[in-house]
Amino acid sequence: MPRKKGKDKRRNDTSRYQSRTPRPKPKIDFTIDALDFRNVALLRQFVTDQGRLLPRKYTNLPAHYQRKLARSVKQARQMLLMK
Repeated sequence: MPRKKGKDKRRNDTSRYQSRTPRPKPKIDFTIDALDFRNVALLRQFVTDQGRLLPRKYTNLPAHYQRKLARSVKQARQMLLMK
């Protein structure tokens, strides 16, 4: 049987990707010293409503900032400053 001529629906189906809205990306306007467990207002920008840390893909932080952020959030949770 000959193949049907026309567009293959699977190849050019980009509509499923266009409906997604990107997450807001915080700006880096602070120093690494500001990433402290007591600075809860800053730390909450990098945590979801459920309390999970946002990955580097969404935060656009350098690696050493992201590691310091993770330590600070964990420390703030231990001190019951954050959820």
